[in-house]
Amino acid sequence: MIKRFLSRGVDELRDIALIPHYYPHGDGSCFAKFGRTQVICAATIEEKVPLFLKNTKTGWVSAEYGMLPCSCQDRTEREATKGKQSGRTQEIQRLIGRSLRSVVNLSLLGERQIKLDCDVIHADGGTRTASITGAFVALYLACQKLIKQQKIQTNPITGHVVAVSCGVVDGTPILDLDYSEDSRAEIDSNFVMSDSAIIEIQACGEKRPFTEEEFDKLLKYAKKSRDELIEKQKKALGI
Repeated sequence: MIKRFLSRGVDELRDIALIPHYYPHGDGSCFAKFGRTQVICAATIEEKVPLFLKNTKTGWVSAEYGMLPCSCQDRTEREATKGKQSGRTQEIQRLIGRSLRSVVNLSLLGERQIKLDCDVIHADGGTRTASITGAFVALYLACQKLIKQQKIQTNPITGHVVAVSCGVVDGTPILDLDYSEDSRAEIDSNFVMSDSAIIEIQACGEKRPFTEEEFDKLLKYAKKSRDELIEKQKKALGI
């Protein structure tokens, strides 16, 4: 049997914390902590949309993602100094954006955009899943602000969205991998889920193909964690 940090069970999440209103600025924010992984998620409302949505009376939700230089053991070079984002950064921020849009009625948002900034301050595996789970809280708070300001009448959010990683390490399917587990995983996957459905699954055999039985076990663990993560979001939002 695999030995996990703090004797965590194979189907147990790390210690999760979602702290709302983390920033004094911005239109909604959340500090997301998955074990030792820490991400600051902040929402900004813009009274404009991308050009392809201009004059459509439809809104938009997008995301930007980044890792601070000392978020990892070895300093991560700022992408701004390189003059371009890495493929990994672009892939993750697109994942965050489309995950959030899946639970937003964009027509109710009006012709405005909400941008989510997800900045990793300490990385120990699962930064994208922590970003999605925390960014939802920031997004919800921003929508509440729009309602309070009477800019929209109805909350455009149709449900919750959470995300978690799963994998097979030393032949054992496990939930919510930290870096020490992720770095040696044979199978690696990320599950993005709404209240009652799956939004997106990213899964690959890092070192070997995986069986349907292994995938079913990973899916089972992910679905088991969904209610716990959503409950954390509700507690943070006071709903």
